[in-house]
Amino acid sequence: MGDLGIWDDKFIAPLSRLVGFIKQQKAVAGIQLGHSGRKARASRPWEGDRPLERTAEIEDWDAWTPVAPSAIAHSERWPVPRALDTHEVKELVAAWGQAARRAHAAGFEVLELHGAHGYLVHEFLSGRSNQRSDEYGGSEANRMRFLIEVTEAVRAHWPDHKPLFVRLSVEDNAGWGPEQSARLARILKAKGVDVIDCSSGGISEMAPILGKEIKYNYQVPLAEYVRAHADIMTMAVGLIIHGDQAEQILRDKQADLIAVGREILNNPNWPMDAALKLGVEGPFRNVPPQFGYWLGTRAKRGFGTQPSTWQNGLRETGPKADERLTGG
Repeated sequence: MGDLGIWDDKFIAPLSRLVGFIKQQKAVAGIQLGHSGRKARASRPWEGDRPLERTAEIEDWDAWTPVAPSAIAHSERWPVPRALDTHEVKELVAAWGQAARRAHAAGFEVLELHGAHGYLVHEFLSGRSNQRSDEYGGSEANRMRFLIEVTEAVRAHWPDHKPLFVRLSVEDNAGWGPEQSARLARILKAKGVDVIDCSSGGISEMAPILGKEIKYNYQVPLAEYVRAHADIMTMAVGLIIHGDQAEQILRDKQADLIAVGREILNNPNWPMDAALKLGVEGPFRNVPPQFGYWLGTRAKRGFGTQPSTWQNGLRETGPKADERLTGG
């Protein structure tokens, strides 16, 4: 198991402990709900990212059979999934609603539905992976139906005052693109979705890139397009690694929110570093006080050189600068 589970009420209590710890750190706890679909029963990415092989110690092998809209494999190296019956699709819609209920009970404040990267929801959206002939396949409207019904089921259990995000592969390089995503986003907004998290790729083995080069902001145009054409808030992702880079995206109104993932794994103090470089008042206010005290005293000491987070605003001296550096 490489992911946390929320398919049973027994998960509420341990997840509540996680939420409690996050809130103690003065942060907001969010959760992403997803289903792996035909990419399930696989090894963890750092352990090979491939289908698991059956061994004697796996007693519930059949219970983890990969399922999908249609019996079409992700690629030659992945097994053919079992196509879901119509009644099973409806059961999954209800299951998403129950997962949202548990997330609310556990105390999460933000919820995101994972509809990207070739997992189950994306498999329903894509004509490449969805070749059904019932109400969940065929036309674009039918292929959108699953996610729309999931959204309705989730909002029935997720309070109106709590934000609801949906992550989409706005461009999957396989027939689903920005125009389709914008049409879907307009529908989802009417169903209670607040933000579209704009990513790309995943429905095939093809790398999720726009053009032939992955560079800074390479997925930001997706967020900008959906924001402009669906009249909904968007979140930009994809090699956004500097604070001023993120700030410029917001100032240029290309997106309303920025998600920083792997760069924070690389530098867990990224928010503090960005605050310093952008001249935010009291940059050490939101780190543990024992951190803030020592970092603040060093920063205002004037030791004859520039710290790694130096920027022009920190050259000021006197009480005003002291307040900025210590969060007073």
